[in-house]
Amino acid sequence: MGRVYLVGAGPGDPELLTLKAYRLLKEAPVVLYDRLVDERVLALARGERVYVGKGEGESRKQDEIHRLLLAYARRYPLVVRLKGGDPMVFGRGGEEVCFLLRHGIPVEVVPGVTSALAPGLPLTYRGLAQGFAVVSGVLEGGGYPDLAPFAQVPTLVVLMGVGRRVWIARELLRLGRDPEEPTLFVERASTPREKRVLATLGQVAEDRVEVASPAVWAIGKVVGALAPWILKRAWAEV
Repeated sequence: MGRVYLVGAGPGDPELLTLKAYRLLKEAPVVLYDRLVDERVLALARGERVYVGKGEGESRKQDEIHRLLLAYARRYPLVVRLKGGDPMVFGRGGEEVCFLLRHGIPVEVVPGVTSALAPGLPLTYRGLAQGFAVVSGVLEGGGYPDLAPFAQVPTLVVLMGVGRRVWIARELLRLGRDPEEPTLFVERASTPREKRVLATLGQVAEDRVEVASPAVWAIGKVVGALAPWILKRAWAEV
């Protein structure tokens, strides 16, 4: 049996890869990669590259990915499962680990920079934010998340929430957040096509903000603390 490595590809910039991730991409005879893995990272792989990406609503493909991992682990001594960001943050890495272990396949996780950190914002800030939460805007099967447990977290980072940004903003306002609270969207963070859009939560709720997916969405006073710096860097302001 081969060993499977669940490797975090980071948010896009190849220089954000860990040294271990870089080495494994060079050594692995096969790499199974996700939809959001940056082409510059994928270009580092020397072995066979197998696309196993999933779009929204395609959760049934996970069983197929499990079967492929098992088949390749029985064929090769080293298999890389390459995931955007960190494999254990909304990457279903835990499910893949459990599946492989049940079938006697040794597994190792190689952490990556989660996209929640890619904008470079301080998720905690003395006097402003003592904690943070990272939530998904889409649940299994396309369901809507319950935001009540996270509504008052000082810094809230939403992943996979661009398409539902208006609903999410209105729900957070209903749950008591301030419509004047600053928020920041970062499209394609750490890539040459990165774009930043600054807005208030109320503006998002009024559907006045144009953003393209994929994007990280940060909500909280920490955004306001850095707003002058954000604007000096010529990022877009609503």
